Amino acid sequence: MTTEAPRKDRTQLAPGYGAGVTEAMIAELVHAFYGKVRAEPVLGPIFNGAVDDWEEHLEKLCDFWSSVLLMTGRFKGRPMAAHVQVGGIEPVHFGRWLELFRETAREVWPPKAAALVIERAEMIGRSLQMGIAVSRGELP
Repeated sequence: MTTEAPRKDRTQLAPGYGAGVTEAMIAELVHAFYGKVRAEPVLGPIFNGAVDDWEEHLEKLCDFWSSVLLMTGRFKGRPMAAHVQVGGIEPVHFGRWLELFRETAREVWPPKAAALVIERAEMIGRSLQMGIAVSRGELP
């Protein structure tokens, strides 16, 4: 007779639950951060030129972070393909994006949750940056 190990539910597996992340916190971070991005002199023109409907985009970003941190599975997009299509994104933009993201996360979230989302944002940023470089033929 074999016994299977009990399956862990999403709250036990998702990193955000242990850090105290909630859907309300995700919405607060996304809206605060992209409010800054839209007004930022280096990033604003890129984002404002690429996003037609900010309300729809913010909802999609909330779904993205909910999926990353709480494993909700709500996000169904293809972020790499979307970012590859946006022209003019350079490493300096990723650096500035991460600076603003870190700043905002630390302003609106408790330290443990902020550290988690910053770590995930840095990982995602590296991945996107590499994917864009590969799509441009800058990396083998």
